[in-house]
Amino acid sequence: MKTHLIQRLLQIVFALSLTVAVTAVLSRAATPDRAELIARGRYLAENVGLCSDCHTPHNEKGELVRERLLLGAALPFQPTVPMPWAPAAPPIAGLPSMTEAQAAAFFQTGKRPDGTSPRPPMPEFRLNAGEAAA
Repeated sequence: MKTHLIQRLLQIVFALSLTVAVTAVLSRAATPDRAELIARGRYLAENVGLCSDCHTPHNEKGELVRERLLLGAALPFQPTVPMPWAPAAPPIAGLPSMTEAQAAAFFQTGKRPDGTSPRPPMPEFRLNAGEAAA
């Protein structure tokens, strides 16, 4: 009787362990690795959105000041006609003014968490959910 109970407990423990292991493998396969998301986000910011063009200061040669990457900068250009305009691009390194969910919504809708739109020259991006999560 005691042996039967121990065997049954071992079977349950094994089944639970197997379930946890399979769940972990399946969830890892279904969701991108954090490093993959960061690499994708870097690609989108540097090559698609070109965020550093405005949100990073430039030196006298027009080169990005890499030590201040995405830490905000005055815009070196302005419109030729009167219009709403942002004279400076705010710091966005680490998205200091938004949670990850708010940032994803911003990149999908072009609206800040308070419902307002950024002033030009900031474009209203319309990324898909996967791109916005990166």
